[in-house]
Amino acid sequence: MSKIQDKVVVIMGASSGIGEATTRKLAQEGAKLIIAARREERLKEIKDSIPEANLYYKAADVSNYEEVKNVIDLAMEKFGRVDVLFNNAAIMPTGPLVEARRDEWKQMLDINVMGVLNGIAATLPIMVEQQSGHIISTASVAGHVVYPNSAVYCGTKFAVRAIMEGLRQEHRLDNIRSTIISPGTVATELAGSIKKDDLREAELEYQKSIDPLQSEDVAKTVAFVIEASEHVSVSEMIVRPTQQPL
Repeated sequence: MSKIQDKVVVIMGASSGIGEATTRKLAQEGAKLIIAARREERLKEIKDSIPEANLYYKAADVSNYEEVKNVIDLAMEKFGRVDVLFNNAAIMPTGPLVEARRDEWKQMLDINVMGVLNGIAATLPIMVEQQSGHIISTASVAGHVVYPNSAVYCGTKFAVRAIMEGLRQEHRLDNIRSTIISPGTVATELAGSIKKDDLREAELEYQKSIDPLQSEDVAKTVAFVIEASEHVSVSEMIVRPTQQPL
């Protein structure tokens, strides 16, 4: 039997891409799922497409703590515990710093950083009481290296790395595991959040040139770290397309 069988897993940012693929993968493994994202109609479509899954959904914007808390409350109402939280929501608008795209910077900080913190804040007290749990956050290769036109995006992903390492250190004795998954280029809707046409097109062309990861590749990585023995905390996983240079 899979070690994922009957684990209660909450997935934020589940309406497409990595979140959707992870939902489908964990449903196959017998997890009990609560999925959330802003697009409620997409969540319903996912649920309807896997009717055999033990799955509930709720619309939520990760930048809004109360909405995130409502998702965790739903997990407690339906299943009475939270074994895994997967913080997966993120955006990637890019541009040179000199353009001072402050609205985009704030949106990135609200979703990529505060979204992770909101998930932790809503879930951690429950896991401490349980004396068990696993929090996973999607970081990025951009959380390990910096490159032009993406300084703020890289900064948000470096922040996720720091926050998750702090979580590990503070709650290792509560038997709470922490993991960041740092994918390289993945063929998802994320590139669509790049507002500058030339940079968006460049990103899409780059993806074509290196045979990018598919969302299912990352979902398998998430399943792998969840399946690790309880005394094993896989702190970081970097998963790149074989041809990616960065």
